[in-house]
Amino acid sequence: MGAAKKVLLYGGTFDPPHNGHMNNLRAALTCVRPDKAIVMPAGIPPHKKASTTPGDVRLAMCQCFTALSPVVEVSDWEIRQGGRSYTVHTLEMLCEAYPGAELYLCVGSDMLLTFTAWYRWRDMLSMAALVVESREAGDEPALQAAAAALTAEGGRVLFARAEAYPCASSDIRSGRIPPERWPEVLPPETLRVVQEKHLYRQRP
Repeated sequence: MGAAKKVLLYGGTFDPPHNGHMNNLRAALTCVRPDKAIVMPAGIPPHKKASTTPGDVRLAMCQCFTALSPVVEVSDWEIRQGGRSYTVHTLEMLCEAYPGAELYLCVGSDMLLTFTAWYRWRDMLSMAALVVESREAGDEPALQAAAAALTAEGGRVLFARAEAYPCASSDIRSGRIPPERWPEVLPPETLRVVQEKHLYRQRP
């Protein structure tokens, strides 16, 4: 699938993707300067409750990321696999698809701190460098300690300095951020899909 030298993977539930996600990917693109950046909405994330928003809808919302750079593409690979999505399987697929490429995996700061609890985390470290977004003020010492521990295990950890964004997808789903404020926090493409599909209006 092409001779990309650097491939960046940015995965998540993206229910919905918001401007904080955009900031994180923008920072990772600046940090890594990849030949290809693949946005990968999860099928069923192993660490979270399954998303109630269908995969094809989340995939459509993720088209917002392509506005950041021509190197960004959105993949339905994890959604098509069915069942739970494990990042290690996605990295293995990318290793086969882009032989010889350097792989980079975007992770949130919370994920860095719990990385050693991930399924086959050592295999993931051997396949990809981690690109970390710093989420909260004051978490730097813990992040540096986690990065040092992973480096000692043979990993490579880079820090993309994304500014913490005062929004979470759960804030939109739960109504903590009301619909009248959605244009402030959602990219235009995401907002269009949300409005067309009447998402996040009536949640039990």
